[in-house]
This record gives sequence, C-alpha cells and structure tokens, in this order.
Amino acid sequence: MIDQHGHTQHRTDVVIVGAGPVGLFTVFESGMVRLKCHVVDALDDVGGQCTALYPEKPIYDIPGFPRVEAAELVVRLKAQAAAFQPVYHLGEQVQSLAPLSGGLWQLTTSKGTVLQAKAVIVAAGVGAFGPNRPPLPGIEAYEGKSVFYYVTQREKFRGKRVVIAGGGDTAVDWALSLSEVAARVSVIHRRDKFRAAPESEARLKALVAAGKIDLVVPYQLSGLEGSDGRLEAVIASTLDGAPKRIAADMLLPFFGLSMSLGPIAEWGLTLERSQIAVEAATMATSKPGLFAVGDVVTYPGKLKLILTGFAEAAIAARSAYALIHPGTPLHFEYSTTSGVPTA
Repeated sequence: MIDQHGHTQHRTDVVIVGAGPVGLFTVFESGMVRLKCHVVDALDDVGGQCTALYPEKPIYDIPGFPRVEAAELVVRLKAQAAAFQPVYHLGEQVQSLAPLSGGLWQLTTSKGTVLQAKAVIVAAGVGAFGPNRPPLPGIEAYEGKSVFYYVTQREKFRGKRVVIAGGGDTAVDWALSLSEVAARVSVIHRRDKFRAAPESEARLKALVAAGKIDLVVPYQLSGLEGSDGRLEAVIASTLDGAPKRIAADMLLPFFGLSMSLGPIAEWGLTLERSQIAVEAATMATSKPGLFAVGDVVTYPGKLKLILTGFAEAAIAARSAYALIHPGTPLHFEYSTTSGVPTA
C-alpha cells in the first residue's frame, strides 16, 4: 500500500526493531502465537553484532550446542523464523514513532517505509554501536590493514604475530581461538585478573603456562611502530611508563563498544543508564504496546546473555498477543504437542 506521501505502508501485528539473534527468535515466538511480524534493522543483513562484528566467534552457552559459531547460530535462527514468513526491512533505521487511534503505533524508517501495528518489540541489542578506539597517535593509518576492532575471518590471522589488548570476554575468547592459527599471540592487560568467564580465563592461563600465549601484564598500549599501514611492533608500557616492545603483524584492541540508542532514545521510554526499563513479567516498557527484549533492556536481576534474551522474546510475544487479542485467552501448549502453526 502507498500512502499520500508516496511511502510504502504496511499493517501488521507486531513490528520488531532489531534483527539480531534475539530479534530473530522474537519472530519465531510471535509466530508460535500466530502473530505476523515485520522486522526493521539498520544493518544490511540479519544477525546484529553476531554477523557484523564476530561471525566466526564461537559461542558456548547456547543450550544444545557445546560450541556454535555466531554466523551459524544466525543462519539457524533465521531458518527457524522463516516458517512464519516475516517481512524484513534491512538497511533501514526507525526514525519516528507516533501513536494512532485504536491503539496503533506508526513507525517511519529512514527510507520512508511506514509500519503500523498494535505492538512494537524493541530488540535493538546495544543500539547503534562502534568500537572504542585506543588513543594512540597515528592509529588511523593502520586501521583496516593491521589494526582491527572485529574479527570476521579467523584465517586472516594465520601465521601472524597477533597482539590483543583488553581484559574482557572478547579479548580472552579471541586469544584462545587465534592461538590455534596465529604464529604468536600476546595479550596486553592492565592487570592479571580478567573480566571474562572463569572457565575461559582458566584456559587462557593454562595456555600461558604452556608457553602458547604471552601474557603482558600489567601493561597498557602506548604506541605503534610501522609504516604504510603495516605494523611492525606494538609498544606497551607499565603504569609507571616503562616501555616494552612486542613484535607484531596485527593488533586487536578490544575495549568494548560505544553504544547509542539513536532515535529510540527520543521515544519517551523510561531509561536507566541508556537501557530501556521493563517489567520482567511482561517485558512491557513505560508506554502501552511497546515492549523490549535482549541487551537493550534492564530490570532487577537482568543477565546479559543471549539465552536470557530468548526467554524474554517468549514473554514479550505472549504479552503482545494479550494486547492484540484481549478477549481471546491464549492456552499455553508446549511445542512438542502443538508443533509449529501453519496458518
């Protein structure tokens, strides 16, 4: 349908903002209660961070998968959602949200697409994101050539001397993974304790003890050596300024992401530290008809795990059903007995 301004207009049950893993599973859970979905994402492909930042990163805490790469998880989630024929609007960012009569919400995207629905589920992950860059002089000349903020193809690092800076899960996980293919992996961190899963940290320390990974602590990045975008060495220094030169072909600074909710921040939702506050029992935000799930939400006891987001998706879908069909009770059935609805 084309509206009076020449924009494509759609009417659906639910609009899901965000096509990351939790957004994709929200499509499935909505379909299980027979709700039709349109999905909007600013990226050009589904998968969110899993696709854009670390498609080859192994994930270990998905039930039933001892290990699954991020890209494979996205493929499986998209296939699971496909049974319910969601309509994707990729490469489009939601620019505005406005209430209409009859309890409808109208969303307009950056490409002029107009979506109307009684329920909106925000599954925007961390929102718009980009890397936190270390303040190293001249680092821009190396970016994309020998300094990378994401790993999309592990093979690019085969046989290379890799320096990883950071102390979180991403730094530790990639140190473990790249130690299998790189000529040498060195990890720079300001202290001996890491902010990573205990099992991952234990594996890291075991590889350090075996001489397969160099642990450079307590140090921090202080400079780069090289020319024409080709890195030759990374300079680290102690907190007192004592330098240490580490021969390197590649540098991976993992200092987290700078995150922004973008236009979502202007929707008038109750926010706590740039996260959307919701009721844990329903995933409802402070505005009727608007729900939120995944890393973008906060509530007492919130765990930032993909599996937590999956559970929140199920709750939000059922809350949306109750809103859209207030006079029709939803009789809960296990998928083993109900199967996947076909209509």
